[in-house]
Amino acid sequence: MRDTSAIAIHWETYRGVVVLTGAGVSVASGLPTYRGKGGLWEKVESAKLADAAAIFERPHEVWAFFSKARLHVHKAAPNAGHQALASIERLVREAGHDFLLITQNVDGLHQRAGSGEVVELHGSITKARCSDPGCDLPPFDLQGKHKGKRAPPCPHCTAPLRPDVVLFGEMLPTDAIQRAKHALDTCDLFLAVGTSGTVYPAASFVRSAEYAGARTLYLNLEAMDPSDPAFDEVLLGPAEVLLPRLLGL
Repeated sequence: MRDTSAIAIHWETYRGVVVLTGAGVSVASGLPTYRGKGGLWEKVESAKLADAAAIFERPHEVWAFFSKARLHVHKAAPNAGHQALASIERLVREAGHDFLLITQNVDGLHQRAGSGEVVELHGSITKARCSDPGCDLPPFDLQGKHKGKRAPPCPHCTAPLRPDVVLFGEMLPTDAIQRAKHALDTCDLFLAVGTSGTVYPAASFVRSAEYAGARTLYLNLEAMDPSDPAFDEVLLGPAEVLLPRLLGL
């Protein structure tokens, strides 16, 4: 592994590009990170309300907490990092090659920036679903509705609604994991951007890409501690600065 200055990448020469993003990509949009100094989960009460048990024990407090977070997301706008990734996807796909953006974020800013091939590992804060796992109500877009402090009843079974996000103690969506693994098995370029690289299973994605023979890059404000030898290159700096540079901007 080596530290290097960010240089433009010839995106169209790669037949399969996979990008993993974390909260660091959205910092320039005014949204907080999750872990580390000042992170959302550093606050004990916030972490408790993001636990799966709270859905059943404190459903209205969970709804109010995520409604407040949803308000911040609606006010946020995609930044230069999000926009660069949307441009990268267009370049790769126009060349007739494969591209997949896997995000740990729940803010939907990648889609708002124009990214089309997005896998949301942790769900979306802009959607809701029923808290009863046996209910057949599919997740739906809130579209600005249900902003109150009490969780609305499910229209199918009257159980409280919940945000369509993966909470602590819950499994990641099977279809999202399968799609991510398929792309990683066939990629020849992998980027991890704005993520600590320590949360599994996403932390293992670089090894899958390395096994497939891909070039692997880590872009973040700070270096990993400890470092991961599966990354070929480490580019340090803000995502909204590094990603445009990789486009030659």
